[in-house]
Amino acid sequence: MQSNPVITLTTDFGLNDPFVGVMKGAILSINPSANVIDLSHGIASHDIREAAFTLGMNYKFFPERTCHVVVVDPGVGSRRRPLLVVTERQYFIGPDNGVFSYIYKLEARTLQVIHITADHYFLKSKSSTFQGRDVFAPVAAWLSGGKNVQNFGEVITDYLSIDLQIPALGKGAIKGEIIHVDKFGNATTNISQTEIDALISQNPGAPLRVLLAGKEVPMKMYYGEALDKELHSVINSSEYVEFFVNRGSAAQLFNITIGNTVEIQNTP
Repeated sequence: MQSNPVITLTTDFGLNDPFVGVMKGAILSINPSANVIDLSHGIASHDIREAAFTLGMNYKFFPERTCHVVVVDPGVGSRRRPLLVVTERQYFIGPDNGVFSYIYKLEARTLQVIHITADHYFLKSKSSTFQGRDVFAPVAAWLSGGKNVQNFGEVITDYLSIDLQIPALGKGAIKGEIIHVDKFGNATTNISQTEIDALISQNPGAPLRVLLAGKEVPMKMYYGEALDKELHSVINSSEYVEFFVNRGSAAQLFNITIGNTVEIQNTP
């Protein structure tokens, strides 16, 4: 058994109901040494795309052999399959509804996807409406306790993936869009430092220009560098371009919504 294995939880349950606590109880009843961490329980209800992005943006900050449980599952109780996704360093457990699409893309080199069929690892009192408690949490607990991934089912290749908003890198520019707005009103794009580095390599030394819906937005190094209530951009802690207003809501003040076009230019 691993020493204090890490299990993260990402759900759309919120914190007003007992669902999150009961999932933790199911995990700790099987593996009391598990270290259960809440990644997010504020995913918008049934928003598979937001859950996929939240996981894809943050999983790399967790230690090796972390098990990430995701329960954003509008198809709970239907014939959609429970999955165990195995990568080089980490595990992912949740429904076959596209919620792991970023993982499929980012970890394609070492990816193994298993349809969980070994129901003796499930809770005995199974419910068709709470598989987070009865299926996903127990499987994570058994896996974190040392069970081999091959014990849980068979490898599949026909898993479901959703279309991802992939930025387009062209000559002298990257085109992307807003894909997430957080509780502070900061608006995150799908353009990461990796794409920006590739853009810079085309014209080293040329200035970067960040545009939102065609309007140029100055870039800062950190939030406090912006001394006014105007719109600014920054590379955020997850290394994605983000729009913000210092101590204000960029989304509200500048009517930013998911899907707004973003472009970064790097021309002499």
